[in-house]
Amino acid sequence: MEALKIEILNPKALQLIKGMENLKLIKVTDEPVSALKSYLKKMRQNASSVPDLEEITKIVEDVRAKRYGKK
Repeated sequence: MEALKIEILNPKALQLIKGMENLKLIKVTDEPVSALKSYLKKMRQNASSVPDLEEITKIVEDVRAKRYGKK
């Protein structure tokens, strides 16, 4: 079994996917949205400058290195 993430650009493609699901050729499941991503999206709506996920990850890793690194 192989899992793929597909972004649907044309609404007609959704009909095709549902047809394949009805024929039991594929199984469609929704991907859960992480709490962090939903929080970041909410906070970015009102921010003037928005850090991306990579910048946030770097900051978190730096803080963890200082906190848990050798003393």
